Amino acid sequence: MDHVASLRQHVINLLTKGEAHADLRSVLKNFPAKLRGRKPKDAPHTPWQLLEHMRLGQWDILRFIVDTDHVSPKWPEDYWPATDKPRDTKAWEKSVRQFFRDLNAISKLVSNPKRDLLAPIPHGTGQTLLREALVLADHNAYHLGQIVMVRRTLEKK
Repeated sequence: MDHVASLRQHVINLLTKGEAHADLRSVLKNFPAKLRGRKPKDAPHTPWQLLEHMRLGQWDILRFIVDTDHVSPKWPEDYWPATDKPRDTKAWEKSVRQFFRDLNAISKLVSNPKRDLLAPIPHGTGQTLLREALVLADHNAYHLGQIVMVRRTLEKK
């Protein structure tokens, strides 16, 4: 495997696997319904809010990479849901599906050997595909850690 192909695989693993942190799929897909809209005392966010924030941020990054006409939502208000909890189980499941759909799309972009990981995104201000993928991996890991911590705290009650 050449160095660039190896780098691509490392980035995809960072985005999709639980090598240095919790596994995204197992945390999000098996999250207890009764805890999705709850937050521990003095905590800033519920698991629902964190999931939606991750989904919205990831969607924005994907759209920025692939759509020259994309306009990012207003920060910070449009990157957080208006409610503490999902309407119902279907809303949580839809958010999880959309999250993984967009994560898969970004992974495909990173794995595509025709895409230069270090070329500036033409409509950006110096951002590259590699930079956007690393920012996304960092953002997702940070907030996934918060979701895990909120769950552990709520389960102790």
